[in-house]
Parts: sequence; structure tokens; C-alpha cells
Amino acid sequence: MIRKLALFGCAALLVSLTAGLFMVAEAEARAGGGSRSMGSRGSRSYSQPASPSTSPSPYQAAPQQARPMTPPPYQQPQPAGGGFMRSMAGGLVGGMLGGMLFRSMGFGGGGGMGGGGGGIGLFEILLLAGIGYFIYRYIKSKRQQEQQGEYTSYNSIPNTYDVTPQQAQLSTQDDLDRGLSHIRQMDAGFSEERFTDQVMDMFFKVQGAWMNRDLSPVNAIITDEMRRIFQEDLDRLIREKKVNRLENIAVRTVEISEAWQEQGQDYITALIYANLLDYTTDDVSGQVVSGSKTDPVKFEEFWTFTRSVGTGVWKLSGINQK
Repeated sequence: MIRKLALFGCAALLVSLTAGLFMVAEAEARAGGGSRSMGSRGSRSYSQPASPSTSPSPYQAAPQQARPMTPPPYQQPQPAGGGFMRSMAGGLVGGMLGGMLFRSMGFGGGGGMGGGGGGIGLFEILLLAGIGYFIYRYIKSKRQQEQQGEYTSYNSIPNTYDVTPQQAQLSTQDDLDRGLSHIRQMDAGFSEERFTDQVMDMFFKVQGAWMNRDLSPVNAIITDEMRRIFQEDLDRLIREKKVNRLENIAVRTVEISEAWQEQGQDYITALIYANLLDYTTDDVSGQVVSGSKTDPVKFEEFWTFTRSVGTGVWKLSGINQK
């Protein structure tokens, strides 16, 4: 009996480790929420957006704008990634667990690794748990290395490790000032204050369209790529019969962090500080399946907008997590 309980505990540990590494959380299902980034930032798509050089703490500043929003839904599920190492690790652990269970049921004839009778011994249980933990740590390390490599491969600052924080801050501010200057040269009426007000309005409009599962009201302010991404998530939400609900949205600050021009397009990235209630319910039962109806989510996201140089409507082209 004790041996069976130990085996059950070991299996539960492996399941929890695997779930923690590979399962995708549904919390923070708002438009652009979660852990993934989406859309395009032109040639800067694979570099981490720069934070404003003089950012106040987003969670200490007084809210600039708050709007209660309670209509129906949106959820943004994330596709689970795959890979050879993950498949191999799953097959290895599954094969070993299956073999041990097979022997514990009296097949295989020779007894377990612990010798003696025909069951799984404490040694096998500890060994299996150790292998599972080793695989978990190995895959987690590999994924972190891949993410770091993705962001550093497009790094445009030479000798990064020799740059002091003060120098990096000045470089970021110089790049921003230069980009805004180029935009003003082609659009004398451009105003940073007016642009940040536009960003705030567009943020609310996108979230409203997301909750209503109808993107038609925001077609004019999102790129075709972003519309496709949002629509795919909306379709998946409907198939899974789930509803994402966003309430009490409050945008605290909007700050321009990057501005540049390339290939006939203006680009501006803004850092948005906001909080809201973000939870997902079952479409049939109404039960909350993720998130919280009482605990607000505080978040920081980079929203990138683009237009033809000097003219046209600014459109959301990408969302990056901070």
C-alpha cells in the first residue's frame, strides 16, 4: 500500500512539473495579453522595445483615465510550442514509467531494479522523480537560452557589456529624439501629447472590440496582420465556448519609448501602464475558468503603431510584453 501511494505521488510530481513547463495559462487573456508578443515592428521586430528613459513608476502614478467595460468577451489562447527535445523527453519518461508499471503488474519476470519481488521499489521511484526533474531543468534552460539568443541577435549596440546604464539611457533618449525629429520634419503638426491621447483611445477601442468579438469597429486602426491574429484567437475562443471578460480598465500612463522611419513608414512604440479585471468564464455554465473577478491585473505593454511617412492614420502593428 505504501509503495502504491509513493508511486502515485511520484506520478503526480511528474505531471505537475510537465504542466508547469508546457501548459499555457489562460490568465491575462485581454487583447495582447499573456506572455507572447505579436505583430510587426518593422526591422525592429526581433529586438526588445526600449523603455522610456525617465519613466515614473506605473503603479504609483494617479490613473489618467478609467472606463468601466463589462460587455461580452475575448480570450487569447496561446499555441503550445513543440520540439524534438520535448518529444524525446516525454517518450523517455513515458517509456520508463510504462516499463516499471508493466513489471509491477507481474510481467517481465525478473523483478524491479530494487531486486526482490515483482513491484516498483523505492529506488525506481526516486530515480524516476530525479530523471523527471533533470529533464524539466534541461528543457527550461534550453528555452531560456533560445529566448535570449532571439533578442540579442538583433542588438545594434556594439560592445554591450562595456556600456554603462547611463550611456545606454542616453543612447536610447538620443535615438528617440532623432526619430521624433524625423517624423516632425515630414509632419509639422505632429504632437507627442496628441499622439499619446490617440494611443489611449485606440487601446480602449481595441479592448472593446475584443470583448464584443467583433473587429469591424477597429479595422481602420489595426494592420491586416494584427486583424488576422486577433481573428484567429476570436475563432478559437468561440470554438472552446469560453468568454473573456474585461472590467474596470484604467490606463495610468502612456509614454513614447521609440520612434523611427523605414521603407516609407513612420513607427512609434508606446509603453502603456494599465490595470483591469481580466477573467475568463465558461460560455455555458458561466463558471470562472481563469483569472479573477476581484483581483485586478497590473501590466506594462509596448504597443507599436505605423503609418505612411507624414500622412495617414496610425495603425496598431505590434504588441510586445515588457
